[in-house]
Amino acid sequence: MLPATSKLCAAISYRHLRNMTGLRRQAAVAISQELSRLACRSPGPSSWIHQVRRRSSLLSSRLEEKPFSDMEMSYIKQGEEALQKSLRILEDQDDWKTETVAGNGDKVLSKVLPDVGKVFRLEVVVDQPLDTVYGELVDNMEQMGDWNPNVKEVRILEKIGKDTVITHEKSAPTPGNIVGPRDFVSVRCSRRRGSTCVLAGMSTTYGAMPEQEGFIRAENGPTCMVLRPLPGSPSQTRLTWLLSIDLKGWLPKTIINQVLSQTQVDFAKHLRQRLAQPVTC
Repeated sequence: MLPATSKLCAAISYRHLRNMTGLRRQAAVAISQELSRLACRSPGPSSWIHQVRRRSSLLSSRLEEKPFSDMEMSYIKQGEEALQKSLRILEDQDDWKTETVAGNGDKVLSKVLPDVGKVFRLEVVVDQPLDTVYGELVDNMEQMGDWNPNVKEVRILEKIGKDTVITHEKSAPTPGNIVGPRDFVSVRCSRRRGSTCVLAGMSTTYGAMPEQEGFIRAENGPTCMVLRPLPGSPSQTRLTWLLSIDLKGWLPKTIINQVLSQTQVDFAKHLRQRLAQPVTC
């Protein structure tokens, strides 16, 4: 398989073949198949992570879409990178420490990674089917400021293909203004594979959205939310949220840790309230 793949890639390098879309697509398919074959050899992460990582090949997911510019491709690759990094963090079950356990079972854990810093992981069960939760978090993304008091605004700046977007998010001030308003420019990608959905993202730069007056430009990522039906109860969804944020500015770590873990607990609470509201036509 590898020799054939190499020949296809070499053929594309010749100038008179560069514009042959069919050959380029054939090469992409070959590479995608080879990557999937190699992925199957890797040591076993949990089944849902393995499924998403194995099937989320960047090349195979783009074959049916329009051609992208170099800039668009760079954003697509950033989204894919955020997804892969997030899943690698989540598949490592060692060294997670409990930060908070709510009375309803919602749990926030954390660990410190050498190349990322401190990351937080929310584990909750939502009494709504996966499609409903996915629709609220992805399809209605720009409405998050209506129901999450920690978010002032989410705005989609650009859509790239079917599952990559560039967003601008503004956070609301914390009580007592302990942490002033921050904003983020992020690239986000979504993947649905079987019964698992992954929403991943990380900070990026976007020329049309420079730093805003009155906001500190913070950075996030890799970050992701994983949605899966609760085993034996398809009307419920298990949500895992990996959060990694650099708030910038001069803030003690104790305050940052407290704010971020509380942000995750609050998010679960407000998401449930949002989903419990009757749907209006």
